[in-house]
Amino acid sequence: MIQDLIKQHISSALKNLYQAELNENNIVIEKTSADFDGDYTFVVFSYLKISKKSAEQTANEIGNYLSANFSELKSFNVIKGFLNLSIDDKFWIDFLIKNSANTNFAFNKVKKPNTILVEYSSPNTNKPLHLGHIRNNLLGYAVSEILKANGHLVKTCNLVNDRGVHICKSMLAWMKFGNGENPETSKMKGDHLVGKYYVAFDKQYKKEIEELKSSGLSQEEAEKNAASIIEVQELLRKWEAGDEETVKVWQMMNSWVYAGFDVTYKNLGVSFDKFYYESNTYLLGKDIVNEGLQKNVFYKKDDASVWIDLTADGLDQKLLLRNDGTSVYITQDIGTAELKHKDFNCERSIYVVGNEQEYHFKVLKLICEKLNKLYASGIYHLSYGMVELPEGKMKSREGTVVDADDLIDEMIRTAKETTEALGKTEGLNEIELTELCETVGLGALKYFLLKVDPKKKMLFNPADSIDFHGNTGPFIQYTHARIKSMLRAVTDDLTSCNIEKTSLNKFEKELIYLSYQYTEIINEAAKELSPGLVCNYVFDLAKSFNQFYHECPVLKESNEDQKKLRLMLCNMTANIIKSAFSLLGIKVPERM
Repeated sequence: MIQDLIKQHISSALKNLYQAELNENNIVIEKTSADFDGDYTFVVFSYLKISKKSAEQTANEIGNYLSANFSELKSFNVIKGFLNLSIDDKFWIDFLIKNSANTNFAFNKVKKPNTILVEYSSPNTNKPLHLGHIRNNLLGYAVSEILKANGHLVKTCNLVNDRGVHICKSMLAWMKFGNGENPETSKMKGDHLVGKYYVAFDKQYKKEIEELKSSGLSQEEAEKNAASIIEVQELLRKWEAGDEETVKVWQMMNSWVYAGFDVTYKNLGVSFDKFYYESNTYLLGKDIVNEGLQKNVFYKKDDASVWIDLTADGLDQKLLLRNDGTSVYITQDIGTAELKHKDFNCERSIYVVGNEQEYHFKVLKLICEKLNKLYASGIYHLSYGMVELPEGKMKSREGTVVDADDLIDEMIRTAKETTEALGKTEGLNEIELTELCETVGLGALKYFLLKVDPKKKMLFNPADSIDFHGNTGPFIQYTHARIKSMLRAVTDDLTSCNIEKTSLNKFEKELIYLSYQYTEIINEAAKELSPGLVCNYVFDLAKSFNQFYHECPVLKESNEDQKKLRLMLCNMTANIIKSAFSLLGIKVPERM
């Protein structure tokens, strides 16, 4: 990278001018502010003790040294203590010629690749996937692909929460009110059908609570003594005891949900190397808890429940096993962590889970450390903010969630209406139109959810996401399609031109400069585990291209070598958009 060359030469300048031995990795180079001339800026204020001269004099001396020794430097200027460096056009044109037809970008591969396991999705089998799950799945997929692009060995897994009180709620409601209903008889997708009974349980439960409250019980007493919740707790005990009839219903309803999930995952374009199931891992978790009891890491209370005291670590006491012997979430997560390590021997284990579980993962990591588990240090919670709608927060048990399937259908339908209204579907047959609408609709959804920093809570408005102007997926997809449309009319060789007969104006140079940053952005996105960095980069690239396209004639350029240069620039831009969007799981259309 040119930044590394600049650092090497600045390090050499500091040594030769001021006899200072400095590690070039500690030298900071920044992009020059748009208000000044230059490509990169070196700030000299931190080095005045070394030079023993004024900031301006120091910057000029370093600039003159670079001019004499750094062939890629075109010119420099000094604004107080800011040394602004302009790289020679030949460097940028050489880069363009070498990469204009590149579709397999050589990212900055890490020197020591890690084996990384990314766990994402983690659905419950009592309801369909919803909008929050979509953000989770898209984040998990994109982070995995970005890490792979940087040279890491990445595997993905999905921990399915297929047991517990919440699952028994759907089961109990179906057993009491279902009358044998199934996906075939109801004409409902399996996960939607099970979700229907989760809502039905909640309605019945609330009704019982109100009846108990009217008889004089407090809210807390009513919640504990309602008949439905007592039945659910008994159903969970029967399941853990292996009751044949209970297990049969559980297996049947889960099979309906898995079939439904498979359809949604396929539509979202995500997949997993391995599935883990809480029903398999909670027993291992129990064994590890018993192991911890023997080592005095955990302790039993008088009621036989098992706990760990983390107050000395700034947390609190954490339940691991209930007094009836049933497990809690942390129990199965301990078991799953052990299984994941045995299966993948990963150096890092990334959990893509909402920020409401931050405390949970602090506890998990701390417990694994106290158990002296080798993998404890690699546990990392990629915490992300919740997705809300203009109408407010979603609640599964009240049936106010936005189902993933319904949202996907709505996005595709809206994409069709928008593209037809804008006249961007002319000449397409029915199959091509369907494919285009799916590409645009899903691209809008994915881009909108990924462009926001994962840590931030976000508001999702479908109408805002499908807009062919502004920071949206369709705007970038349309930019790609516009380029491909232009290139289809070209027969020129797009791999070379006579450099001596070309030059760069500010629009061409800015677009090449941004293209040059691509691999660096992917590297940074991998370090930060933030697909949003990729989104915002490719938006800047598309904006820069559209400005270039408006200001610089391409097909009508009379200088054949300049025309070739601009066509190569168009081709490279399209390739980068396609590459960046593929890392995000987004397709780009060839026509639009």
